[in-house]
Amino acid sequence: VSVMSFGFARGLPRNADLVFDMRFLRNPHWVATLRPGTGRDAEVATYVAGDPAYPQAMERIEELLVFLIPRYQAEGKAYVTIAIGCTGGRHRSVHVAERIAGRLRAEGFSPTVTHRDLQTAPQDSLEGAPLVV
Repeated sequence: VSVMSFGFARGLPRNADLVFDMRFLRNPHWVATLRPGTGRDAEVATYVAGDPAYPQAMERIEELLVFLIPRYQAEGKAYVTIAIGCTGGRHRSVHVAERIAGRLRAEGFSPTVTHRDLQTAPQDSLEGAPLVV
């Protein structure tokens, strides 16, 4: 099992078997103090997890994956790549990928985690968009 975070701004991962879009969660990019951070930082993770939709979304996604992975294995699929996306691939998707990997470990799976776009610079291409200070 491979869990990968990515940014939709740089395209979908070609090897993804399942793709989950986290762009419905509030975006730390628009908070000046959080923008330089990543989804691995406690402050960013807390901000993302504070979205009202987060608990229910995570519960449903995690339960779906715990249900699906054994069924893929039963069908002879040797691997599955779960791609978690947000706009830039540095905040929401990174946090969610880490959380999902943790849940899968707790369920007895051995996921690998990669963050395709984590090292890319924050995108400031939306000039004039609101920035929360």
